[in-house]
Amino acid sequence: MELGKIYFFTATINQWLPLLKDKIYSEMILSSLSFLSNKGLIKVYGFVIMPNHIHLIWEMLALNGEEMPHASFLKFTSHGFLKNLRSTNTHFLEKFKVDRANKTFEFWKRDSLSVELFNPKVIFQKLDYIHHNPCRKKWMLSENPLDYLYSSYKFYETGKDNFGFLDHVGDRL
Repeated sequence: MELGKIYFFTATINQWLPLLKDKIYSEMILSSLSFLSNKGLIKVYGFVIMPNHIHLIWEMLALNGEEMPHASFLKFTSHGFLKNLRSTNTHFLEKFKVDRANKTFEFWKRDSLSVELFNPKVIFQKLDYIHHNPCRKKWMLSENPLDYLYSSYKFYETGKDNFGFLDHVGDRL
């Protein structure tokens, strides 16, 4: 990813395990997005948190020290997942065990999908896709995207940012 460009980003939990079904892990994701946004490192234009993956439409604005903000995001959330699972569910934690020299556990699949969005039509298509993902037959997490808590849909429908870190992509275009 490059600074100053809008991307559709998908990060998947390792082995497609439903870690994010538990509210505490979704809240860690929101906390990290809020921190990076408030620090002026990213702009989040849209998101959805699903049981085993997330979709974001975002822009990297500045490095976080020497690393890109998306790397900081993945690292921060991984540390939070590890800390919580160590104290609450060591059995589930074992499912994330890996045999690597530099780490013992891996929560996010390697090589997250990152696609640059370069025109408004595609950006709004991706927003529509992520906002309706919880209502798709495969998931049926909600009957109506307005009722799904972990999504930016309500922001686009009402203008109210319940998360405190969203930016309307229309203001950027």
